Amino acid sequence: MKAFLILEDGTVFEGVHIGAVREVISEIVFNTSMAGYLEVLTDPSYAGQAVCMTYPLIGNYGICSDDMESLKPWPDGFIVRELSRISSNFRSDLTIQQFLEENNVPGIAGVDTRALTQILREKGTMNGMITTDKNYNLSEILPKIKAYVTGKVVERVSCKEKYVVEPVGKLEENGPLSGTARFDAAFYEKGGREKRPALVRKLNGTGLRVALLDLGAKDNIARSLAERGCEVVVYPCSSLAEEIIASNPDGIMLSNGPGDPKECTDIIREIRKLYETEIPIFAICLGHQLMALATGADTYKMKYGHRGGNHPVKDLATGRVYISSQNHGYVVDMEKLDPKVAKPAFINVNDGTNEGLAYTGKNIFTVQYHPESCPGPQDSRYLFDRFIEMMRNERSDFNA
Repeated sequence: MKAFLILEDGTVFEGVHIGAVREVISEIVFNTSMAGYLEVLTDPSYAGQAVCMTYPLIGNYGICSDDMESLKPWPDGFIVRELSRISSNFRSDLTIQQFLEENNVPGIAGVDTRALTQILREKGTMNGMITTDKNYNLSEILPKIKAYVTGKVVERVSCKEKYVVEPVGKLEENGPLSGTARFDAAFYEKGGREKRPALVRKLNGTGLRVALLDLGAKDNIARSLAERGCEVVVYPCSSLAEEIIASNPDGIMLSNGPGDPKECTDIIREIRKLYETEIPIFAICLGHQLMALATGADTYKMKYGHRGGNHPVKDLATGRVYISSQNHGYVVDMEKLDPKVAKPAFINVNDGTNEGLAYTGKNIFTVQYHPESCPGPQDSRYLFDRFIEMMRNERSDFNA
């Protein structure tokens, strides 16, 4: 079946329909990762967007459910050059075509993704429609495409109720799980399906308890803390700061998430209250942006954003450069940053945009990129260890 991708500037790409049979209008973005398409599909930060994968062949190793970063895919649509109909991987549960169909995600294959990416890089991110209607009328649909906005999508992707992730260790009886160990949550309801089975054994934890504000969190954020011995209490994005503070956590984690950070007015107000405490805080991606907004800084939309697993970031304290996994379309405006509140800690080597902040006189640091990776390089996972050390230093029993 033929399919069409129609951009808001009137450009039309013709291809072949994949996934679910339905029409969708969304913001079109591109991701430069060569692998990790499943993690991209199940990253809640893509809610409200249709993703174009620049790597030409997608789906060759199928769908390995243990690698999912949430319980369902979140993009509105999926755009590829070639979709592999056959998967070759002993861990594969189903093909990517079956996965897209089961989860009602429409898509298009056979598109010149290089040409599409060049358009988005030159003109900036724009809206588009994926349709199988060969009788489309541009004069009728272009106004609809241009009118699309992602809106407040954080509420849609956040968990509905608080749940706990216990400290875990990798299952050794059948061999290590190479960083993909799943956690056994006491309660997990993010995608409307039952919790995943426990594939890991419990370990004695560090005694540290972390409150994770779920703004669209990837699973590997909680897992990265749990594997370091922390008990992680995950809170919905609508949680009040007073509830989190009253639980007396050793640290607070602000997660990644989708959409325009300025839309999250209520969440920003609560984060300001968290900032005013002495509790150590580590924030990633959207959490990084919201902390900046909560403390008087500003954000702006980038021309086409950073999405992929090959973005170099420089640590301004050491001069060392790390390769990072990224997924964001907004960035903190360094020109409007009050140095009395926060100072730049990391910058993007390619374009000089802000990639992290260190807050003055506070046990707070934030990064724009994804240290939990999945997919992407693992260069920056040490930041979780830094957070652990920060919490330990605040605990009198650790320093006795």
